[in-house]
Amino acid sequence: MSLAYAECPLDVRESLAAQYFVDAIRDEDTQHSTRLMDAKDLKSSLAYSMKYEAARTVSKTSRHVRSIETEDHMSRERDDKFEFFFNRLEKLLNSSVAGKKNTPRRNSNVTCWKCNKKGHVQRECQAITSNQEN
Repeated sequence: MSLAYAECPLDVRESLAAQYFVDAIRDEDTQHSTRLMDAKDLKSSLAYSMKYEAARTVSKTSRHVRSIETEDHMSRERDDKFEFFFNRLEKLLNSSVAGKKNTPRRNSNVTCWKCNKKGHVQRECQAITSNQEN
């Protein structure tokens, strides 16, 4: 910086260094806040942005405090009903999936294009071909 702007006075070089520093800050909020501070030198810009980042970090961690939950009779009853219906739905879904696997095809007159036998389609064909063995 001092070689590029050797003919400029020291305060101008410090101001340019502060501007380049602010432009290089990746976080938009920190950059905006530091720019609004309008620091004249690099040292004060750096100090302010570090304080701002520290304050934001502390603020973020305090937001992650667990909330307390009070459980009344109605919410417990509602949770029990929800669990009951969820389990029932899961059983119905499992039985439906199991039932679909065991149900035969509606049209038994279909012919397989692979082996030319009746009763199944090509994707369900059990015939082994030389391409599948390799």
